[in-house]
Amino acid sequence: MSLSAAIGYRWDGTRARLFFQTCPDSYNTERLIGFLEDLRREVRGRKVILVWDGLPAHKSRVMQEYLWQQRRWLTVEALPGYSPKLNPVENLWGNIKGQELANRCSVDLREAGTPVHRGIERVVESGRLLFSFLSHAKLFF
Repeated sequence: MSLSAAIGYRWDGTRARLFFQTCPDSYNTERLIGFLEDLRREVRGRKVILVWDGLPAHKSRVMQEYLWQQRRWLTVEALPGYSPKLNPVENLWGNIKGQELANRCSVDLREAGTPVHRGIERVVESGRLLFSFLSHAKLFF
């Protein structure tokens, strides 16, 4: 199971939202484009600046062509090579791994999906954790 997430922060720092998806296999270019299409529907015409890490699927020719076509609503900024400490989404995954997935021995990936979703709900309901992930990455408004 793979997860994809985007944490959306309002420009003035007053709100944060979490968008995520799971898929049974690895994310590739086509699945990531599907994730971005879902994100576009969620933001309903608002402009987005997407800060992305160096996953190879983010750099493929097909992805670059797609991003060029989406430039009216989507701007992409790349993180430096291998910089998980600068990525708030990495802090999200670390938080869930340290709570809901800590010491868990799931029979299969399907069974592991339930605590992952529970962890995401916990993070969203906290109201402050999404901002703490941004702060921990040393990114501020």
